[in-house]
Amino acid sequence: MLLHRILAVNIFALAMLAGSLFYLDGFRSRLTAAGLVTAETEVRIISDSLRVADPAERAWLLRRTGAASGTRLRLFRADGSQAMDSWAGAPPTYELRDPAREPLRKNVARLLDNVFDAIVGAPDAPLLVVPPGEGLAAWPEAAQALRSGRAVRMLRRAPEGTLFLSAAARVSPDSVLLLTRNARDIRTIVRDERMTLGFVLLAAILLSVLLSLFLARTIALPLRRLARAAHRVRLGRAREVKVPLLPERRDEIGLLARALHDMTHTLRNRIDATEAFAADVTHELKNPLASLRSAVDTLDRVKDPELQQRLLDVVRHDVARLDRLVVEIAEISRLDAELSRARFEPVDLGEVIQSMLPHWERQAAERQVRIAFARPGSGSAVVSGDESRIARAIDNLVDNAISFSPADGLVEVGAAEIDDQVVVTVEDEGPGVPADKREQIFDRFHSIRPPEEEFGRHSGLGLALARATVEGHGGRIDVEDRHGGSSGARFVIRFPAPAAAA
Repeated sequence: MLLHRILAVNIFALAMLAGSLFYLDGFRSRLTAAGLVTAETEVRIISDSLRVADPAERAWLLRRTGAASGTRLRLFRADGSQAMDSWAGAPPTYELRDPAREPLRKNVARLLDNVFDAIVGAPDAPLLVVPPGEGLAAWPEAAQALRSGRAVRMLRRAPEGTLFLSAAARVSPDSVLLLTRNARDIRTIVRDERMTLGFVLLAAILLSVLLSLFLARTIALPLRRLARAAHRVRLGRAREVKVPLLPERRDEIGLLARALHDMTHTLRNRIDATEAFAADVTHELKNPLASLRSAVDTLDRVKDPELQQRLLDVVRHDVARLDRLVVEIAEISRLDAELSRARFEPVDLGEVIQSMLPHWERQAAERQVRIAFARPGSGSAVVSGDESRIARAIDNLVDNAISFSPADGLVEVGAAEIDDQVVVTVEDEGPGVPADKREQIFDRFHSIRPPEEEFGRHSGLGLALARATVEGHGGRIDVEDRHGGSSGARFVIRFPAPAAAA
């Protein structure tokens, strides 16, 4: 689910933030290293001071220096006995606490320390174990410093888990100075930083969860609503499926919602049109089939040769009518699919109309009608489209104009580019189209024919094919009154010019 992915991405970012725990471990390591260097430096300075100090002032110097530095200073002889102690006659500078006597909150804090140390893989310092007497043998770093003459430092872990730092330096060939310090401050600093980081991490987690819920509410939930609506459309159980429009959204989801709504509306209109077309086809096929059946049934019972010939003429007429219907129904049914797959190319409408003129003139001569075509300049009326389909649409308009023109009438055909459109006009001098019928004539199977025309010669699909073709090319077709108030009809096709279409 999208919500889970949003959470996963945000949690991944938080995991990177949680990686700062490793930075804390490095921070503690640097503090520890600095503490050891400081202890070594201090023990060297104090050992040099003891070497030059008056023996009677050494005890006072140890106490004063130990109190100032927060350390414990002890001077051991070469035989292992303790000669001086900065805590002798002065309060202790640190305390080694017994973890068994500490309160519960300290134990919980120590447990958390151990957990974090285990997570980051922090090295575990050896535990501090001081035998009774605390002689030189208990401090190997002091014995090593006495033998080598170099300062030696060492890191241990106190019983309650704090770091215990020690450093030793030789004062004289038979004495060595030991400095020890319980570095409780290092753990305090690390804990404070860890707590600060914990609060930051907690706030980031809370913010991440809230942002994830917000994103889920603004992205996942609307998408789920759209998916449910699309599923209902696919099932097709409800005639009208309400796809949420999300008008308040101005982002990609809002665009998707409106696109799905428009697609569903268009699909519903397409289904309604298909159902209406199927009903119209059924109705249109029934009439010639009924006539054909009646003629065939009667033909067996009629003996008069003249009447039989008349019935055979009816059969031939109905068969031809059915053939035209089937061909044109098949053509209009596949028109949309063919136009969607067609490769549009530049079409010079002047050349297309010029090539069809001989056919129209022969057709017009049979009805004593004249054809006039004002041919535009070459390349001045060019559109992008399927040449054969455009030619068929114009041919349907001219065929209608010739059919409705009176004897000695004139059919005018024109093509020109006007502004950002290529306009084709077909005008006749017939009765014209009433204003209330100018939309109906483009309906499928709607046919208003001249009274003298043979019944069934036209299927009523010509103008419907013409409109579908023109609209498939991004244009429109209209019926207008002729200029100057002359009688007749004026059909106007408007195609977008290639530059405007681009």
